[in-house]
Amino acid sequence: MEWTGVARTFGLFFATAIAELVGCYLPLLWLTGKGGIWLLLPAALSLVIFVWLLTLHPAASGRVYATYGAIYIATALGWLWLVDGVSPSWTDAAGVGLALCGAGVIALGQRPV
Repeated sequence: MEWTGVARTFGLFFATAIAELVGCYLPLLWLTGKGGIWLLLPAALSLVIFVWLLTLHPAASGRVYATYGAIYIATALGWLWLVDGVSPSWTDAAGVGLALCGAGVIALGQRPV
C-alpha cells in the first residue's frame, strides 16, 4: 500500500473513532445530568455516521477491526486529554505505542514481499 493509501486509511480510522466516541460521550453527559436529553439526537446521528464509516473500511474485516482498535485506543486517550482534561500517564502513552506497533505489524504484514 502506498503512503497516500496508508494516510487515507488512517484518516478513515480516526474519523470512525471520533464518531464512535461522540456517539457514546453525549448520552453519558445526559445520563450524568451534565446535559439535556436533546444530546441524544446528535449522539444517534454520530453513531449512524460511525456505522456508515465502518462500511468504507477495506476488506478482511478481522484485520481492519484489529487495526481500528489501536487507532481507537490512541484517539480515546487523546479524548481523555483534550475533552476530559486528564493528562495521560506514561503507561497510557506506552500502551498506545504498543497498540499502534501491533496494528502496524498486522497491517504491514499482509503486504507482498
